[in-house]
Amino acid sequence: MSKRTTNSPDRAYTKITNRYDDVLTARKWWSRLYMNCIWKVDDNLVAKEVLEMLPDDFQGEILDVPVGTAVFTAEKFRNMRNAKIVGVDFSKDMLSIANERVFREKIENVGLQHGDVCKLAFENERFDAVLSMNGFHAFPASKYKSFCEIYRVLKRGGIFLGCFYVRGERRIADWIVRYVLDKKGFFTPPHFTKKEAIELLKSFYGEKVEVKNHRSILIFKCVK
Repeated sequence: MSKRTTNSPDRAYTKITNRYDDVLTARKWWSRLYMNCIWKVDDNLVAKEVLEMLPDDFQGEILDVPVGTAVFTAEKFRNMRNAKIVGVDFSKDMLSIANERVFREKIENVGLQHGDVCKLAFENERFDAVLSMNGFHAFPASKYKSFCEIYRVLKRGGIFLGCFYVRGERRIADWIVRYVLDKKGFFTPPHFTKKEAIELLKSFYGEKVEVKNHRSILIFKCVK
């Protein structure tokens, strides 16, 4: 993987780890203001929509990358009693919070590990599903390599699903991404338009691609 810069996502997210869940879940007044005014999207509803694509009786092994703090997924994974989940993240601070959450909530089917999406430490076609929520806009500049690695570790017939930011759908969000989030290292350019994202997904998964967007957030489901 290319060398991480000073403002790389792992360093940037280290600074806000304790506030990360508040931002995503909009449970503070300032985070509600940020989500409602800038994005006009409720991440709680987006997460619910993505996770509903994985039935609770899903059987098999799931890779969650980046797992983050597991703020949206912990309850879902607890209910997926027939599934084994491997959560991977580059940020050790995020993993620390996720580990605490998994231990505190006694979720026994989740294992967490430090790793790099551009160089996943798993054999070919290992996973029955790969979940990637709010990952690709933060992944390093070699985003194509990230897609290649996920495709490599996904089984034939397996599903790849998640969500990420796409540019060109909301002007104020694009401005914040370009001049604040990218510069602070929370996001990493280049970013795809909706059309570019669909074309990229189809280059891997053909016509077995379903997408929709809530303004600047693209939700997708692909079958290998």
